[in-house]
Amino acid sequence: MDAGSLSTLDLRPSSLPVHGYASLWGVADLNGDVVSRGAFAASLAKTGAGGVRMLHQHEGRAAVGVWDLMVEDERGLFVRGRIMDWSAESRFAFALSRAGALDGLSIGFRSRRARREGRLRVLVEVELWEVSLVTFPMLPGARFRTG
Repeated sequence: MDAGSLSTLDLRPSSLPVHGYASLWGVADLNGDVVSRGAFAASLAKTGAGGVRMLHQHEGRAAVGVWDLMVEDERGLFVRGRIMDWSAESRFAFALSRAGALDGLSIGFRSRRARREGRLRVLVEVELWEVSLVTFPMLPGARFRTG
């Protein structure tokens, strides 16, 4: 390989774009948590999407990508990001997602304000720490697509 061919190599990591809903307003998850519209607003105003980690299966050592956009819309918390190929774990999540074997999203958070409504915990304000790519989301409708 000569020096001229080195300048044409792309050394940036490749990525797989993903988008979907990490949370849906007013829908109880399998644990009885319900997120209220606007629950993420204060947290996202403070950190932005870049302050929220993309993990695989909530594993803190397994950052597999980056979130580029998080928006509360009429349906829930819409997220858009990229799975990177910077580690074995991220390449694993990349391959599973591209094949359609991994398509769930799950939020990692701390409750700031909540209330009880019968068996349900209604989350009014949360501090969002991470959104994970998961096999089995607690909120069955929290799904992502690639591309």
